[in-house]
Amino acid sequence: MAAAAECDVVMAAPDGPGELENEEETRREAESFKEQGNAYYAKKDYNEAYNYYTKAIDTCPNNASYYGNRAATLMMLGRFREALGDAQQSVRLDDSFVRGHLREGKCHLSLGNAMAASRCFQRVLELDHKNTQAQQELKNASTVLEYEKIAEVDFEKRDFRKVVFCMDRALEFAPACHRFKILKAECLALLGRYPEAQSVASDILRMDSTNADALYVRGLCLYYEDCIEKAVQFFVQALRMAPDHEKACLACRNAKALKAKKEDGNKAFKEGNYKLAYELYTEALGIDPNNIKTNAKLYCNRGTVNSKLRKLEEAIDDCTNAVKLDDTYIKAYLRRAQCYMDTEQYEDAVRDYEKVYQTEKTKEHKQLLKNAQVELKKSKRKDYYKILGVDKNASEDEIKKAYRKRALMHHPDRHSGASAEVQKEEEKKFKEVGEAFTILSDPKKKARYDSGQDLEEDGLNMGDFDANNIFKAFFGGPGGFSFEGRWTCPLSFGNVSTQIA
Repeated sequence: MAAAAECDVVMAAPDGPGELENEEETRREAESFKEQGNAYYAKKDYNEAYNYYTKAIDTCPNNASYYGNRAATLMMLGRFREALGDAQQSVRLDDSFVRGHLREGKCHLSLGNAMAASRCFQRVLELDHKNTQAQQELKNASTVLEYEKIAEVDFEKRDFRKVVFCMDRALEFAPACHRFKILKAECLALLGRYPEAQSVASDILRMDSTNADALYVRGLCLYYEDCIEKAVQFFVQALRMAPDHEKACLACRNAKALKAKKEDGNKAFKEGNYKLAYELYTEALGIDPNNIKTNAKLYCNRGTVNSKLRKLEEAIDDCTNAVKLDDTYIKAYLRRAQCYMDTEQYEDAVRDYEKVYQTEKTKEHKQLLKNAQVELKKSKRKDYYKILGVDKNASEDEIKKAYRKRALMHHPDRHSGASAEVQKEEEKKFKEVGEAFTILSDPKKKARYDSGQDLEEDGLNMGDFDANNIFKAFFGGPGGFSFEGRWTCPLSFGNVSTQIA
């Protein structure tokens, strides 16, 4: 840039020999201003250089080099749009002014207009075919055009990372191009890199508060961060600046629709109308698949509805979709963990509660994790309630009745005529029924079992007990009740009286 913005020190030729004395004085005064501007430019005091070049132009407004010098100064200050105007004026005054064409081309390129820049550099080569700077800048303009084409195709393919890469490369040659910056910011937002996208958009808005594209991107970031109400404000503002802004119009419509559907779903849920809430959340999920954070909340809300409807597997699926979209969403992990607990998938519940506790180490989360770990430990032991076929809140009488039924059902003597395999299986079940009754009929043992304590550590080695003794003790029968012996008394199995011989 320094080479392109090098200040001119050669004065334009005088108009002619008939120049009046006062015109000569004016020319000398303008030239003096230019020389002072050159001095400040050499010291890199570009603001003072700009002031003196402006004085030179005000004094002698038809001198191409004065405009060229001020253009160079404005370029060094990063004010490329103003510099472009001065460079264009310099070549209007003198079409053979090589540096003027170079500066105009450089301004066009810095502002992202590579086609216009190419025309300027080609004009320089027409005037000076050996000009190496123009040759290099022409290549740079071609490079920018190529990155633009690639980015356009990749945006259509939704390969936003590639677009960001192309825009970063293009901005190396076109650092003042708002269009490239906006496209990069939009893709960053679509990639979920909201702080970076907001930073780019905010920088542009500081320079141009009416930039509709920047307002749109700023709103898009808020929209994707689930700040929908604020997002709508930015979209509306963008549409005031550019009523035909299609992206802002679509985003505004989606944002309003999402907000309305979600609020309607929440209202239906609070009123206990779970079926309607489910339908509304489902409709909301179809509005914009790109809105990850809002959709994560919608999936979790629908999961809550499914859990209320006792559709626990569907609830788990919804919560899984929620954490796929947002792996930091604690509420979705907690909801899924509770569903795992309700469906006795304790290992999965422990995994989710561990994730929650690692993220938020609260007493509540610690207790939830501990409870899940206890249930997991309990699940790996025999489930004596299932063995007896009773609920965990069964009364003492219910446990006794259940034992009577299951013990008679699985007693080996009842299956003495069955195959060896069946006899072995029934003997195993008979023993398990005895174990279950031994534990659940004793309040202390039952309490330890329910709390997840290791029964063997408490001296209850269930491998040493005799199920037949429990059976005899329960029924109060004669000594003939044994695995090997035969009974001579009739026993009732349900509604059928069977003689065991």
